[in-house]
Amino acid sequence: MTIASCLSVLPEDNTTEAIHEKALAILRAGVQSRDEADFWPAMHAAEGLTLAGHRGEVRKALGPRLATETDARRRCGLARELIRAGDLSKLGDLARILASPDAYGHIHAAESLFKVGEVGDAAAIERAFAQQENIKLRLMAAAALGRSGAAKPREVIRESLRGSDADGIMLAGWILGQIGDDADIEPIRSRLADAPTPLVRACLEHALAMRGDADGLAALANNLASTDDAIRTAAANMAGEAEARVTVPALVKLLDDPVPDIRIRAAQSLLMLAP
Repeated sequence: MTIASCLSVLPEDNTTEAIHEKALAILRAGVQSRDEADFWPAMHAAEGLTLAGHRGEVRKALGPRLATETDARRRCGLARELIRAGDLSKLGDLARILASPDAYGHIHAAESLFKVGEVGDAAAIERAFAQQENIKLRLMAAAALGRSGAAKPREVIRESLRGSDADGIMLAGWILGQIGDDADIEPIRSRLADAPTPLVRACLEHALAMRGDADGLAALANNLASTDDAIRTAAANMAGEAEARVTVPALVKLLDDPVPDIRIRAAQSLLMLAP
């Protein structure tokens, strides 16, 4: 189904061009926000602009912010989006934060390396993977290593999917949705019935959608109407990644959602789904 055919069920003023411009306006406003509460939505808006081809805008908006930011987690977000926008020199920032003796930014650094498809400092990412005290850090390091083709990290991710830790189950599903294969579909599906929270279940459904599973795609579409903001955000984010064109009408409605990050994620997905 094409975007044009999806839009045929919407009011006449929702043309492809009008929606494209509205989505871009949401992302541009988002990346320029300096509200403390909007920091991470601003990073998500930067991601959306990059994916839509506006890398120069992202570098111009975020470069000066990284130069003055002192919080390690926020520096990870800024460096990640600058890397995604083409400034590979910022890989050094992520590597230094992950190698730092201060653990505060480690998870964000490992996650950011995964998201930009890099491993950074090989010794630091291996240390993060080897430790077992922090499952989030281990899985994010495993994801970065697994994306590069390493087999052992993928085994650890799959073990976490079978485990009992809620964060481990959710992150393992999210990671396998992106770097797994068709053999992961049934193991992910098997955790739906005993998912510890509605959000974990939704993330597993979205992982299935990422692997092209029909039931997962249907669940993702339903989750766009969830009354739970976190689930609605996750669904809006993954709709584009899963190439779920059937969700376009719902995403268009979410451009007016009261939650800023949901508007941003919906805008990003709509631009990713554009013909």
